[in-house]
Amino acid sequence: MAAPDDDLFQHTSMTFGEHLEELRVALFKAVLALVIGFGIGLFFAAPIVRAIETPLKDALADFYQKKAYEQLKGELPPDLVNDPAMSEALSKLIYQDGLMPEERFVAPGALLDMLRGRYPETFQDVKLPEEGPPAAEAEKAVPEQPPAAKDAQPAAEKAQQALAKAPPALSKDKMVRLLLWRPLADDERMKLDALGVQEPFVIYIKAGFLAGAVISSPFVFYFMWQFVAAGLYPHEKKYIHVFLPFSLALFLAGAALAFFFVFPPVLNFFFNIAESLGTEMRPRLTDWLSFVLLLPLGFGVSFQLPLVMLFLNRINVFSVEMYLSKWRIAVLVMAVASMLLSPGGDPYSMLMMLIPLVGLYFAGVGLCKWMPSRRGPAVKPA
Repeated sequence: MAAPDDDLFQHTSMTFGEHLEELRVALFKAVLALVIGFGIGLFFAAPIVRAIETPLKDALADFYQKKAYEQLKGELPPDLVNDPAMSEALSKLIYQDGLMPEERFVAPGALLDMLRGRYPETFQDVKLPEEGPPAAEAEKAVPEQPPAAKDAQPAAEKAQQALAKAPPALSKDKMVRLLLWRPLADDERMKLDALGVQEPFVIYIKAGFLAGAVISSPFVFYFMWQFVAAGLYPHEKKYIHVFLPFSLALFLAGAALAFFFVFPPVLNFFFNIAESLGTEMRPRLTDWLSFVLLLPLGFGVSFQLPLVMLFLNRINVFSVEMYLSKWRIAVLVMAVASMLLSPGGDPYSMLMMLIPLVGLYFAGVGLCKWMPSRRGPAVKPA
């Protein structure tokens, strides 16, 4: 008697060529959905660029505000360094009022002339140690020339007389140091650069593509899961309706983690490295947009790990026992993948991708136990 066939659904199996055809059709539909989403996303490119600028500008503002606060605290007299009232006043001025100090040097005479013009009753009779009579008295002492004589005076002679009346050359230590305060929004360091005439157009296209990827993501995942469903048993295809929203939620969760929680420490890391090297940060918007596009995409793709593990288990490549016995190797592979999927190459984004992936790996093991495969794995655990 022939042995009974354990595979009750053998008639539903597909050849390798049929699987490739299903993959081709699914990829074509996914790319078409992405192109349509890109066309729609171009209408929202401008507000998206403004939204993408927000994390970078917030990080720049936080970095320069902390730097200004520490610098001003360091210049206070010893008796005011630990004064709570002074610290509160500086904090309010920088963080709440949004003002940034700017160092300038001015000649004492020019500063006194400005004060005399603004507060004449207070500073009119004030004189510098090397200053002669006030300007009004000096003009009275000089005999008035006829208008014709003034016009006839050569330009070179006028310049020579002006230089003769000028105060002696001042060195930096003789000048008055001023701190001018201006709004943080007017600080040149807060502005993002676009160096080429074509960069605004490139930024516009990238923003449209980012919007198109988000808009078309439900359809892309649906078409890709259609390909996965072709390799499942008929009674298992109902799980696609569960895995599709689950897959989309994992992708959006990974992208949101990158955008809201990974960018701030990563940017602070880059800014601190630049400060330690004495390099002034002048971010380019096109580079930042590329970073914004790649990092959430890497997080979103990596967060599909539980579903990939389930798929490999369902097609009998790996078993639950193998996942558990080889978890150390899996963590090493995830560490390498985190390094490759982090475009900045910094340790923060790598660790913040690796740590959730380790949790998702064991969640994938639980998912495989919840939906066990009917057949043994193609690869036996060692």
